[in-house]
Amino acid sequence: MDSRTVALIRTTFKAVAAEEGGPEKLASSFYAILFTDYPHARDFFPAAMDSQRDRLVKAIAYALDRLEEPNKLLPFLAQLGRDHRKYGVQPEHYVAVATSLKTAMRRYAGTEMWTDEVDRAWDDGLTIIAETMIGAADKETTPAVWTGTVVERRMVLRNLAVVRLQLDQPMGYAAGQYMSVQVPSRPRMWRYLSPAVPANSHGEIEFHIRSVLGGWVSPAIIGQTQIGEQWLIGSPLGGLGVPRNTKRKMLMVGCGTGIAPLRAQLMQMAQRRTNPKVHLFVGGHYPCDLYDLETLSSLALAHKWLTVTPVAESEENPWWYVDSGESERAWPGLEPLMTGQIGKVVASFGPWADRDVQIVGSPSMVQTTKFRLMAAGTQTKNIRHDPLF
Repeated sequence: MDSRTVALIRTTFKAVAAEEGGPEKLASSFYAILFTDYPHARDFFPAAMDSQRDRLVKAIAYALDRLEEPNKLLPFLAQLGRDHRKYGVQPEHYVAVATSLKTAMRRYAGTEMWTDEVDRAWDDGLTIIAETMIGAADKETTPAVWTGTVVERRMVLRNLAVVRLQLDQPMGYAAGQYMSVQVPSRPRMWRYLSPAVPANSHGEIEFHIRSVLGGWVSPAIIGQTQIGEQWLIGSPLGGLGVPRNTKRKMLMVGCGTGIAPLRAQLMQMAQRRTNPKVHLFVGGHYPCDLYDLETLSSLALAHKWLTVTPVAESEENPWWYVDSGESERAWPGLEPLMTGQIGKVVASFGPWADRDVQIVGSPSMVQTTKFRLMAAGTQTKNIRHDPLF
């Protein structure tokens, strides 16, 4: 795609998004057009559309920002194409989505901005996106969806659970990836979770889930998950991971359940003969949020290439936490607990110029940590994180 086409697509999207309420209006208009002109498409979406509308605009913006980086965009779209098989999506559905999105864009851009050249540019861009996703789905030989049976549910905090499942067949995901999950109590509401263990031939998988205030799915998982119930799991997504033969040192920063994909990578690296040095910062609001220090302590004691620094924003636990002493225990092999905002603490160590960086956590935590590291001198090209939507 040439630079002129990319510029036209970005300009029109940003003009619409910059208007007051623009992203929300665009998403609402898109879904209204899609469900009116293609009513069968409604069956693919949940009853509550609020979060779905928000993710749509963020996903479009993410793709548009990478139109001139096909080495990043195309693998991402291919993963999405493989993942969308779980819905039973067919090529004609991509046509419906592209047509509805372009109609919504044209409606809000207006006749002066939406020229014939702009129209052709959007056709080109949407065609590339659709063809990449369709092509990847057609070539895939793995299941469209896996079934996982819950074999253990363990409450770690009152709002955080560890759930282990037995898959109907092994899944070949890479440590550090994430996948969409649907639970029985929330049909058609898929949410992204990261396995906390590497893939294995037995099909065993583990997720760490924290209840999100006002969320639809995570509170249901925390409060309603039962042993024996079956979850549906989509294809693996994401590009985090440490190549087997890399010599670049690593900086990993994880907050809350963001430790899960980093922990999985460390467990996988522990099976190798040699590894680069890794410094992991694991953070939380309170000391009790550092719920997986026992595992990290074991890894750090067994492997000299790993340094783990725990960070908590507060020195004391919240009033509701019944302290068993675990949160204040001095775990062997770990650095002393530091107090402060994790991004600020990590950046205070310097620019980490010799490191590849991974950041995992809430969107706000990832953005704040990334900006603090960049301000400290870390090169943007060395920082990786999953899409923030």
